[in-house]
Amino acid sequence: MVKESTTNLEKLFGSKTRTKLLGLFFSTPSQSYYVREITRLIDEQINSVRRELLNLDSIGIIKSETFDNKVYYSANTKHPYSKPLVDLFTVKVDSTKEHDVRKSGWEEYVKPVRNFLKALVVTNRMPGEDGIDLLIVGDDKTKKLTHWAEVVEKKQGKPLDYVIMSEDDYSYRKSVKDRFITDLMLMDITETYDPEKILVKGK
Repeated sequence: MVKESTTNLEKLFGSKTRTKLLGLFFSTPSQSYYVREITRLIDEQINSVRRELLNLDSIGIIKSETFDNKVYYSANTKHPYSKPLVDLFTVKVDSTKEHDVRKSGWEEYVKPVRNFLKALVVTNRMPGEDGIDLLIVGDDKTKKLTHWAEVVEKKQGKPLDYVIMSEDDYSYRKSVKDRFITDLMLMDITETYDPEKILVKGK
């Protein structure tokens, strides 16, 4: 969170609940939350939360999706004000790495599989949209990455479409300009994990 006091931000956005909601969504723009989870996380009354969610959803600052009869809300990263809000509610570690996984909860997600995971791409795919939610590059011979993806799916609280491929497979498909890889890189990418620069090799 930026260093400005909560009171100053409340004055800017006109509501304590609205400020907390924007802080929740735009400090972790790749994650989605359902209403009671939001209420618990920001410690505000559910009626106030519902009212502000409707307001923010109606102007397109956030978006809503329904999974398993639950409505999930998340930042609308395609909104013109998305980047300024992310800048406002997050601390920049390195301005040249806008989507670096270290700035979000994904840092914790990848810890258990750092020895197997070579690279990760997280997209902002809408339900029904072509493409995938996660590209996982690494060694899955022992199925550790498969099990990890299932755990991530549970933590995200919604179904995820993901593809796991080896580093050699990814490198080859990238070298021949495979359509799957090309289309993936044109999607709205919210996070990447790429410590060895595998995703950009041969670019």
